[in-house]
Amino acid sequence: MSYLNANIQPIYCKIKKEFLYDLKEHHGESEECVIFSITSISGRAILFNIMLPNGACFWRLPISAFFQKSYDRANVPDMQVHELELWNCFSYWPSVTCFDWLDGLKGKFLGLDKKFYHGKYLFTIDWAHPDTNILDVEHSEIPQEHKCAHILELDNGNYAAQPNNRILWHCNSYTTDNNWPDYSVQSTYWDAEDSSMVTEDSNKMFYDMEEVKDEKRTYESYKDYAQDMSYENNGKK
Repeated sequence: MSYLNANIQPIYCKIKKEFLYDLKEHHGESEECVIFSITSISGRAILFNIMLPNGACFWRLPISAFFQKSYDRANVPDMQVHELELWNCFSYWPSVTCFDWLDGLKGKFLGLDKKFYHGKYLFTIDWAHPDTNILDVEHSEIPQEHKCAHILELDNGNYAAQPNNRILWHCNSYTTDNNWPDYSVQSTYWDAEDSSMVTEDSNKMFYDMEEVKDEKRTYESYKDYAQDMSYENNGKK
């Protein structure tokens, strides 16, 4: 788990040149670059860090600043950050993974305009909380709030960062259903140790698991309660 910055596989692409001039100059122009890392700031869009052909590095640019190297800018639709990336970063601690099962797969995501955008999987960014001694004020580990971000190379030349619940993948050997799912959000905190089982009180290596015994005393009458002196004499009347 990285803090703030994380390496990604290099992406050779183009940058919209006005992003190198604080959006004030060179609109409509572009320049080649290499994206080599991300920056994750809680509550901000995923930010990308690049190197340019002159050797300069430029930091913290949004996904909307880039398009694919094989495209001419005039042929790539200008899409805003919120159209390409649905959610901001969920913490300062990102992880970057290229999942073998998804590597190379094509898929489609449902945009805010209710249209499907097709693209190819590159890698996934996910978030977590680093330390139980730090107050957790993020959403990265709340089941119904957490989202990952799959980075996609879109067929229209842009890049996108979309969560699981906006994407349908196409796997030739597996996916056969084209319907849009109606699943419910997962909101359960799963805990394997939240049960009535305890380990036996012994030094055995292969110990047994036992149910917690309820030793609460109940009485039918006050007289029975008065005659029960087990608390005072260690269970012996």
